[in-house]
Amino acid sequence: MASQAISGSRMILGGYAAIGAGAVTMLGLHVVTGLDPVHTVISEYAFEADGWLLPVSLTLFAVAATVIAVLLARRGEDRRAALLVGLWGLCMLLIGAFPTDEPGVPLSMSGGIHRYAAFVAFLTMPVAGLLLARRHAAGPCARWVRLLSLASLGVLVTVVVPYVVRMFGIDLTNEEIPAGVTQRLLVSFEVTVLAMLAVMERVRLTLPGRGSDISANERSTGRGLDVSAIGRSL
Repeated sequence: MASQAISGSRMILGGYAAIGAGAVTMLGLHVVTGLDPVHTVISEYAFEADGWLLPVSLTLFAVAATVIAVLLARRGEDRRAALLVGLWGLCMLLIGAFPTDEPGVPLSMSGGIHRYAAFVAFLTMPVAGLLLARRHAAGPCARWVRLLSLASLGVLVTVVVPYVVRMFGIDLTNEEIPAGVTQRLLVSFEVTVLAMLAVMERVRLTLPGRGSDISANERSTGRGLDVSAIGRSL
């Protein structure tokens, strides 16, 4: 049991490290390119000389998501949430591997994969967060995870609306709207949700007698940890 707890702690620390490295790489990309963050979407940074930093950052986020998804599955969390977090990580890899099209260019296969992988990613993380926040409603992190997940869904609407408008033949460029701001808010919220999910698992690991995976009885009944114990233990 102790070895399982240590293994879980190391996985969480690895997830933290990957998230931190991905965030630093993303910030570095913004600094060295000097593009307008208000109107330029993150995907367009790939066309810059230092654009290779974008797939590196996304890959690090994907590694973190994979680690956290595996940990969630191992500890008997909601399988749907674990799957969604893993799917988010896969989408990060696809977004990095298939760059978007340059502005004004017709949608290519690479651009299509990039666009729809991004949409799936933006949708899956807040849903996973809401599922786990509901499962651990009494936990100290649940409220923040819920709020950030709802905020992500709200900002996602503002990101999607311009694409819908363009589908109806209305010419709307990113220079006319703060597309860069809304997308960066969305990415920031979702990466924070990912980090908070790791925090939730970290809290569970520190509870007495909860360092290992959930008991066979919890598995058979489909019930997770009674997270009300978290609040009493703090």
